[in-house]
Amino acid sequence: MEQKETFVVYRYRWTMLCIYMLLIAMNQMLWITFAPITTDATKYYAVSDIWIGMLSMCFMIVFVVVSIPASWIIDKYGIKVGVGIGAAFTGIFGLLRGFAGTDFNILLIAQIGIAVGQPFILNAITKFAARWFPISERATAAGLGTLAMYVGILAGIMLTPFLIIGSGIGGMLNIYGLASVIATAIFILFGKERPPTAPCRPDQEERSLVYDGIKHIFKIKDFNWLLLIFFIGLGVFNSVTTWIENILSPRGFSATQAGMIGGIMIIGGIIGAIIIPLLSDHYKRRTPFIVLALVGSTICLAGITFTTSYWMLLLSGAGLGFFLLSSGPIGFQYGAEITYPTSEGTSNGMMLLMGQISGIAFIFGMDIFKSPETGSMTVPLIVLIILMAISALVSLRLKESSLLMKEKLQK
Repeated sequence: MEQKETFVVYRYRWTMLCIYMLLIAMNQMLWITFAPITTDATKYYAVSDIWIGMLSMCFMIVFVVVSIPASWIIDKYGIKVGVGIGAAFTGIFGLLRGFAGTDFNILLIAQIGIAVGQPFILNAITKFAARWFPISERATAAGLGTLAMYVGILAGIMLTPFLIIGSGIGGMLNIYGLASVIATAIFILFGKERPPTAPCRPDQEERSLVYDGIKHIFKIKDFNWLLLIFFIGLGVFNSVTTWIENILSPRGFSATQAGMIGGIMIIGGIIGAIIIPLLSDHYKRRTPFIVLALVGSTICLAGITFTTSYWMLLLSGAGLGFFLLSSGPIGFQYGAEITYPTSEGTSNGMMLLMGQISGIAFIFGMDIFKSPETGSMTVPLIVLIILMAISALVSLRLKESSLLMKEKLQK
């Protein structure tokens, strides 16, 4: 009988996870800053709505350009250097925003600088999980890393309007700038590259570099299906959250009610990102939870599209967030497992890249194809429902992770 291998796992992995989550949340707060205060920001900077929207949209555009180079640096030089670059961009340009005053050009430059740092931080989620956690905890670690994204978005949506009441837009940006410098300093001072010994077998740790990995992953049918799922799922999330007020206002719902539904969507995602990855790790299965998430998301998106009841909209929003956002961390971990020996940074980065491309396309597409008479977005939403249904059908073709199955058999 083969002797069961044992590995040492270190408590500092949870400290590292908290440090990393703080940095992720801070970066996302800086991204979403102007979304809840568009009207005030247009007056303060004397620009149109589309330019304020560009402060958020530039993150998607920059991600498309920087994602693969960022993944290469993470793979080549490790977490400390790769994520450290993202932390530096976040801290330096987060602080610069506070010095912009009413100069929109400086603000936009600073926002682009923060956007450059984003893929260096987000593309490392699964690599971080693999470097510090045993395979039986990796979906949980990836889930908590993804959870930090949602917490940062929610905090930015809730805190920003409150801060400008007492401090104005300039004061709010200074507060965020100081917070970003603190998050950066914590990572630089206390972040470590790896534990003293690996928390897994050698075949679960070593990975190929990004360009070799890219050649490898496109030969894997299940990963190509997964890219399609992420293209649709992240595109739907980005476009629905961007246009939530425009989706609901033709049905007579106020901006406050739309904001509440958007907020409850993120809260649902936070809950889902905690519960579903834990269940996935417990049962050592990935694909059933991906299927469940996509089916649930499709049903809840239909609720947001057609219901006229505010309480049903709240329920649909919470359900959409719960299912759609919880599929992210499981998908990241599943992608990292099925593409072995491709680096986690490469697989993670490619999935996020798909979501940024579709986000840009879906956001502009929904605006182009809305009703010119009423502004209704029902038609583009029906298209999104069909796409979500297709992604759910595609998910049925996914085979379970052989790396996870091997781990399960050895327990």
